[in-house]
Amino acid sequence: MKNIRIEIKWAIIFSVVGLLWMLLEKLSGLHSTYIDYHLYLTNLFAIPAIIVMVLALKDKKKNFYNGQMTYKQGLISGIVLSIIIAVISPLTQWITSYMISPEYFPNVIKRSVELGYYSSTEEAQANFNYKNYAIQGAIGALIMGVLTTTVAMILIRTKNK
Repeated sequence: MKNIRIEIKWAIIFSVVGLLWMLLEKLSGLHSTYIDYHLYLTNLFAIPAIIVMVLALKDKKKNFYNGQMTYKQGLISGIVLSIIIAVISPLTQWITSYMISPEYFPNVIKRSVELGYYSSTEEAQANFNYKNYAIQGAIGALIMGVLTTTVAMILIRTKNK
């Protein structure tokens, strides 16, 4: 547990940043009035997500490996961090779906049927629901975390001179 203390800390930070992003989306109307733009603008979360991942890896390098971290050590740390974020993500999705923005699913279901993305409300409901988002969020967190780490560690690793 002591070996992954930094990853746990940053997974919690990542989750809080994600919840704050969801609150920002809701307050800006992306879950209601401007829902047509949500599909595009929600992807901007990649910016703070990458920043948090890079800060976590730098923290691990500085405070666990005393400034000397190999690519492999960073990759393992990033994978562990990604797994922890993926495990937490159903909880953050629940908080988003039921506390921050309970109107999101009904709004996106209604609008996606109006625009013809789905031919029926039932078909849209099968896609836009907590269970699907929880699964997609966990898988997405794992994949994107590992990809981010793979690239970031090229720059963060200690280079041998």
